[in-house]
Amino acid sequence: METKLFLSKLILNQRSYEARRDLADCHDLHRTIMSAFPQADGAAARDEFGVLFRVDAGRNGKIVLLVQSQAEPDWSRLPGGFLLETEGNPACKPVLSHYAGLETGQRLLFRLLANPTKRVSAKNNEEDARWHGKRIELRREEDQIAWLRRRGEAAGFRLLAARVNRDIPNVQTAPRPKTSGWREKSRLSFGSALFNGELEITDAERFRQALSDGVGSGKAYGFGLLSVAPIGAGRGAE
Repeated sequence: METKLFLSKLILNQRSYEARRDLADCHDLHRTIMSAFPQADGAAARDEFGVLFRVDAGRNGKIVLLVQSQAEPDWSRLPGGFLLETEGNPACKPVLSHYAGLETGQRLLFRLLANPTKRVSAKNNEEDARWHGKRIELRREEDQIAWLRRRGEAAGFRLLAARVNRDIPNVQTAPRPKTSGWREKSRLSFGSALFNGELEITDAERFRQALSDGVGSGKAYGFGLLSVAPIGAGRGAE
């Protein structure tokens, strides 16, 4: 089957009850987004159709929902009034040919909402024993950026150094509230960091795979979608 990749940019209607509900519950938002795709055959639908998404703050207080997928969605399946408007015509556009043109050595702006975590070793004396063997969120900015450095090495990119100090990556993290929700009466809670910065592609093939597959964990709940744009391109990566 021919590989495809689509990106949708949708504006949520903040007066819609369903939209407000979904913005407050990451599992409800995941479920609503997946309603625009066919039923999965065997594997989980998100994995089968390669769905990644992110909620961004747009212009003039608008809330933007970005959705990337390997199958073309049918947004008419969303609840009535869920979308305020769509940006661009059509709302869903193919992006695989754009990613195919990326080259090793190219520098880009990027944006990534991620769930940076680490697994606590049983030998770790700095963490409470109750966390041994479990994953915990990384809260300090330096730890979050170190996490992204490591992910970048595996995903075919490196963070660019700031001009004033080559040892400090030219990337910023923005504080974000926890992403939360409910799934089958179980509370969901994820730490998050919004990364904005500049990167250089070190391996174009691996980088294109990371764009398609996402970066980090929590992809079913709005994490991992890596957006890129040419340096100097207006508002940057969206």
